[in-house]
Amino acid sequence: MASHQARASPFVLAFFFSFHISAFLGSAAYSISELIPEELYLTIFLHKDDAICPAKGFYPYEAFVTATQFFPEFGTTGSVDTRKLELAAFLAQISHETTGKLFPIGNYNYGTAGEALGFDGLRQPDLVSNRSELAFKMALWFWMTPREPKPSCHDVMVGLFRPSEVDREANRTAGFGLVTNIINGGQECGIPNDDRVNVRIGYFKRYAD
Repeated sequence: MASHQARASPFVLAFFFSFHISAFLGSAAYSISELIPEELYLTIFLHKDDAICPAKGFYPYEAFVTATQFFPEFGTTGSVDTRKLELAAFLAQISHETTGKLFPIGNYNYGTAGEALGFDGLRQPDLVSNRSELAFKMALWFWMTPREPKPSCHDVMVGLFRPSEVDREANRTAGFGLVTNIINGGQECGIPNDDRVNVRIGYFKRYAD
């Protein structure tokens, strides 16, 4: 007796393949180096290698790209526009800093980050200020890692953060402002016309354009 096998309709097959091709292209197309080519990176950090820059020569493009490969969800989550906004937000925040310590990270976080990144953050924190790739990895670890009750900067910028009632009452909603709150809210947020906040916003607007 001939067996009867169910056959998918051409429409179902077309949908299946178009869905998976789209998913593949969404994750594989547009690498970090394509979204932020070296020419653009050098334009963003136009004065990073000037003689008067305290971190002269410390932030080469290659170190940035290599560090991002340690965090595969960074700059690859969501639509191309969402990815570009996350990259703009990250670069805007680190533009506000000029030393090896790209974000204000306390001793406790050095220990935790060191475990994640493979170095002794408590005994050798100076490695972060002396190794370019590690400095970027440390900043990306901070960016990608939630610290309760705060979400990760990554989740905020790609739309994964869902504010609670307490968050909404405190006006903590998704966006670049909340990222600044996560990074240095205790020093900068809640102060009208704070110059530090305005500088961060200025960088973000320029890079997002």
